[in-house]
Amino acid sequence: MQNDTTALHEAYSSIFEPELLREIEEKAIVFNAPAGQTLMNMGQPVNAVPMVLKGAAKVCRINDDGQEFLLYYVKKGEGCAIAFACGMMEHESPIKSTAEDDITILFVSVNQMYEWMAKYPSWKKFVMDTMVTEFIDMIKNIDNIAFKKLDDRIVNHLIDKSKISGSSLLNISHQQIADELGTNRVVISRLLKKLEKEKKLLLFRNQIKLLNELK
Repeated sequence: MQNDTTALHEAYSSIFEPELLREIEEKAIVFNAPAGQTLMNMGQPVNAVPMVLKGAAKVCRINDDGQEFLLYYVKKGEGCAIAFACGMMEHESPIKSTAEDDITILFVSVNQMYEWMAKYPSWKKFVMDTMVTEFIDMIKNIDNIAFKKLDDRIVNHLIDKSKISGSSLLNISHQQIADELGTNRVVISRLLKKLEKEKKLLLFRNQIKLLNELK
């Protein structure tokens, strides 16, 4: 993974000791995927756990009708809590993971993860911090559904996606927003048009431009 050594150090040198970084360079597998590609499916065995070097992935739950519901994002310098938990417990994946944008991932085998848990305190802390942080994100999403109005949820969701992409122009359809928020496309379209009338965003075909008034 010579070409990705710099990216590894940029993402993880503040987290891991030099010895562990060297082992990651030697033993992790580099995987590149374009935006929209599935990274993990529900029911898939978890034999390796991901560490994001570049880009971001979205982690979703899928219902019986095939509708996706967003749980959390995994960004540069992060791992996936559910992958860690399922790998350690030898459990099949209960989630679907998709590249939010072009992504570079390091995959570490579950056996290697176990070895590093005992060998490196920084790795153990990373795994546990990841689980706590991302499970809190899931709880926040549940709170949003239970206690927040849908228009507030849409605004927060678009702002989060803008931060992840680094752009105020989002390539996203109304149906995709509806899927990620677990609601109906017609309702999403109506609320987006309301936000456009309030001059908080601009709507284009499969694109949304966020304006300063939204942020």
